[in-house]
This record gives sequence, C-alpha cells and structure tokens, in this order.
Amino acid sequence: MGSVRYPHATSLTITADGGGSNGSRVRLWKIELQKLADELGLAITVHHLPPGTSKWNKIEHRLFSFITGNWRGKPLVSHQVIVQTHRRHEDKAGLTVRCRTRSEHLSCRREGVDDEFKAVELLRHEFHGEWNYTIRPSGLVLDR
Repeated sequence: MGSVRYPHATSLTITADGGGSNGSRVRLWKIELQKLADELGLAITVHHLPPGTSKWNKIEHRLFSFITGNWRGKPLVSHQVIVQTHRRHEDKAGLTVRCRTRSEHLSCRREGVDDEFKAVELLRHEFHGEWNYTIRPSGLVLDR
C-alpha cells in the first residue's frame, strides 16, 4: 500500500519498541524485514526505543489502558476472545483497533534461523547500532 502512495520512495523508516516480537535483539524480526525490503525494493531503517522506554509511546498510552479495561474480569480463554476484546475499542479521537488471528500454527521454534540471519543485509548505524540499523534489499549497494 505504501508503494502505491509513495511510488518514488527509496526508503522506509520504522520506530519500534525495544522489546517483544519486534525487539532490537530478535533475529526473526530482522529476517522478516529483509523479506519486506526485498519485496518492496526499499531500504528499511529501524530506530528502536531504548529498553524500558515504551512508556513514551503515545499510542500505547491512548490504546492499551483501554484494552486493559476491556479485559477486566474476562477470562482470556482463546485467541478469538482476545481478538474480540481488542476489536471493541475505539477512543474519543477515533483511534480504533484492527486485529485478526492467523489461521496457521505458529511455532515457537523455527529451523534455519541462523542461516537466514546470515543473509540479512544489516548495516548498523554509528550511534547505538544495536538499536539503529538499516536493512537494504539484497544486492543493493547503499551510500553510507
């Protein structure tokens, strides 16, 4: 969708939380970003918030406190219950939640991650390269 709106874009910048599935130390996150960079033909620059600072994320403040309130007293017995609980939220400013479940089984372990990670075109930035980096599309040379 972004390439349709911005057909002349050469890069994408993402500000990400410091933990969870998109954390700065998660190799699978970077592998999937490599696939996206290859698919879009764009360099993807990621700036992670330092660990423990997600409380500065304005969207989390607006959204997650309400989701927690929606969960209050409800047993989260299935993925569908969680999705339905999230979908019910809309705040006064019109921020709404879109969520869905994935039908395929998601394993906690994935074979071959080490080999896949070796193929990631990861360029660490000079300032805190563990949190700030660019993933270039395979075969693309960037000026850095």
